[in-house]
Amino acid sequence: MATAKKKTEPRALQARAVETRDAILKAAIRIFAKHGFSGGRIEQISKLAKTHDRMIYYYFGSKEKLFIEVLETIYQRLNDAEAALEFDLDDPVEALRIVVRFNWQYYLDHPEFITLLNSENLHQGKHVKKSAQVSELSSPAVNLLAKIIKAGHQQGLFRKDIRARDLYLTIAALGYFYLSNRHTLSAFLNTDLLAKKAVSSWLDSMVDTVLRKVLL
Repeated sequence: MATAKKKTEPRALQARAVETRDAILKAAIRIFAKHGFSGGRIEQISKLAKTHDRMIYYYFGSKEKLFIEVLETIYQRLNDAEAALEFDLDDPVEALRIVVRFNWQYYLDHPEFITLLNSENLHQGKHVKKSAQVSELSSPAVNLLAKIIKAGHQQGLFRKDIRARDLYLTIAALGYFYLSNRHTLSAFLNTDLLAKKAVSSWLDSMVDTVLRKVLL
């Protein structure tokens, strides 16, 4: 009985460690998304994660390293969601529509993605530049678009001068600018840019813009 207990204790400790680390990361995403890197405090994160400040330093080393992992995590989540997309390369036009719709909906469903990137841009990307992973995390999205573009070329549907990276930037910019500036633009244009009709209308505009860019 004692031997069995000794065997299970390390597993239980490991499970608790994983649980604590995950709770800290989840809390950090919320706090940094709300207050930015400069405004987000370690004590706020530990309180939300129901742990202690020292555990944050134990698992992540510093506030900066925790923020870098937050950025890596939100990019990885986007990549995982993109990897789960289903489309038919025999219909590259519809495949492109699916990608545009996906990106727009992902931004809508994950506002923390935009606010965290806004915070990092205020710091001129100094934290994300220290990540060994983030530069690799954009590749899957660009590669996905490259496959769609290639299929469009083979079927004589897409322009030959379209580059996957440029198309990726176009899609990202159309969604990101709209949502990251929605508060000021709503006031300036005297309309609610997050109203259901406005959101649907902008998605149609995004799809139309992207297709006009690539179609012959």
